[in-house]
Amino acid sequence: MWPHRMYLNTSLWLMLTVFAQPVLGQNYPAKGIRFIVGFTPGGPNDIVARIVSQKLTESFGVPVTVDNRPGADSMIGTQMTARAAPDGYTISMISASSTIHPSVYTDVPFDIAKDFSHVSLLALTDFIVIVNPTLPVKSIKDLIALAKTRPGQLNFASSGTGGSLHLSGELFKSLANVDMNHVPYKGGAPAVNDVIGGQVELMFSPIPIAMPHVKSGRLRMLAVTGARRWRTLPEVPTVAEAGVPGYEATGWYGIVLPARTPIAVVLRLNQEIVKVLALAEVRQQFASFELEPIGSSPEQMTSHVNAELSKWAKVVRDAKLQRGALQ
Repeated sequence: MWPHRMYLNTSLWLMLTVFAQPVLGQNYPAKGIRFIVGFTPGGPNDIVARIVSQKLTESFGVPVTVDNRPGADSMIGTQMTARAAPDGYTISMISASSTIHPSVYTDVPFDIAKDFSHVSLLALTDFIVIVNPTLPVKSIKDLIALAKTRPGQLNFASSGTGGSLHLSGELFKSLANVDMNHVPYKGGAPAVNDVIGGQVELMFSPIPIAMPHVKSGRLRMLAVTGARRWRTLPEVPTVAEAGVPGYEATGWYGIVLPARTPIAVVLRLNQEIVKVLALAEVRQQFASFELEPIGSSPEQMTSHVNAELSKWAKVVRDAKLQRGALQ
């Protein structure tokens, strides 16, 4: 859960990092840094990584190179980072799905809480609840009422089983006490297309891929999924405001290092990331992709990861999702 938006670290934290730097941190980095992203180029994880890596390259004066290692829903790349030397020269992107995997799959080859040094959260994004316009609902309360009169008959799409969009729907089902069927797709775009076509009634969708269709009238938007109204959609209520108290589901991205990386290196990298996220150019780039820069201390990221692990584990238990091996 992410109740408060941490745009940037406090000046106190920055002061502490500055005074905590021993020689090791001051000399880091002395060579290029490999930035592993467990997805193919072009997706949100890759976009965030490339924006940040470009600015870190300029800041550090050494290349910070994105290395796309897709597979197993990002776990192949993340495992490579867990096994890398803990010297600060292999970093990796993790996201909200990273804290869902342990509850859904039995063969996650690492512990996201213990096998990494958490550096900083980078960005946050909300999802939106969209429905086919022919569905006779105009609000979240309408959707809940309809679902209760048609238990097990409404279908919600997602980009795949066990992902953030799927679990956002399962959290809604649990808190709203409704019965809906999950229909997984191989990606967000085909899922949105089938909501438009009426093959499924609704979806918890990333903002960028759904908004053009909302504006054209091919989809109806009911709410945003975060704790607060999204900055580009101030007129749209949150799911919690609209009738499901306590509901919150967001996408987020962060940077990790292998466990046992020297704290001086962690703090040095954190310090530069926070500076990068404060740049007007970076904030503007993030905004164009419906992303909100965060910036956090390593401790804050660790607390967030642990809270997300606990939250999604409960959702998976409540939904009685069968755990299994990743296909």
